[in-house]
Amino acid sequence: MKQPRPMIDRYRWYELLGIYAGIFCLLFFCLAPFIEGFNVSLKPLSLLFSSPYRFWPENPSFEAYRTMWVSVPAFGRYVVNSLFVAGVVTALVIVLVVPAAYALSRFRFPGQSAILGGFLTVNMVSGAVLLIPLFRLMRSLGLLNTYFAMIVPGAAFLIPTAIWLLRAYMLRIPRELEEAAWADGASRFYIFRRVILPLATPGIIVTAIATFLGAYAQQFVYAVTFNSKTEYMPLPVGLFAFFGRQEVSWNELMAASFVGIAPALIVILILQRYLVAGLTAGAVKE
Repeated sequence: MKQPRPMIDRYRWYELLGIYAGIFCLLFFCLAPFIEGFNVSLKPLSLLFSSPYRFWPENPSFEAYRTMWVSVPAFGRYVVNSLFVAGVVTALVIVLVVPAAYALSRFRFPGQSAILGGFLTVNMVSGAVLLIPLFRLMRSLGLLNTYFAMIVPGAAFLIPTAIWLLRAYMLRIPRELEEAAWADGASRFYIFRRVILPLATPGIIVTAIATFLGAYAQQFVYAVTFNSKTEYMPLPVGLFAFFGRQEVSWNELMAASFVGIAPALIVILILQRYLVAGLTAGAVKE
């Protein structure tokens, strides 16, 4: 029996050329800001606005990656604070979201649709709208000028998105597996721990990555509102420190931005195998 040709071999040469040209244009459109930002970090400040414009600097230098630590001495502390806050928020969200997503994907109870709709409503509300009531709440709880001032609201606004993301993945897990374990006398908690959690691992990791990136990047408003001490400030506030009264150190700012996104990039590279498995789940009908 003749084996069918792979799908990619069924295209003509000019169709393949158009496909790869489209992919290249899309990648360039997505990566162009990062490429330009990296080029800016390699240029001295005096040549950033020189004419004519040069895409690649004539004498590239990594001097800005050294001087940025001198311009903002506490920048390392800012990065550590962001990693700590994002890590705690991610752990807190996953602990709360995994059982909630399982319950919303397996049980039917009155008000379930209203709860899911409420989660979507929370996502549509900007955190800036609730700054005043949140500030009063943090002050009454004694959480101002602490890490919890960023952890609590950060987790609260990321939980709805995480529930929707993980619930969609758990809906794909066949109910027959649970029914078979139930027929063998397994308890509900045993089924959840030994059947559901191993199968939902890719989805949990995807949810954790999305939560970590959201918590790592969206800390500026909460930090400047609920904190006034440098030792608790996160990375976005550290980047804002490069904006001076007279001028902006754009090359150092870009260098600090790339240093700041390096931890998040490392996390994605380490977990990319699970990330691809979770994102492509459900793409093919089984």
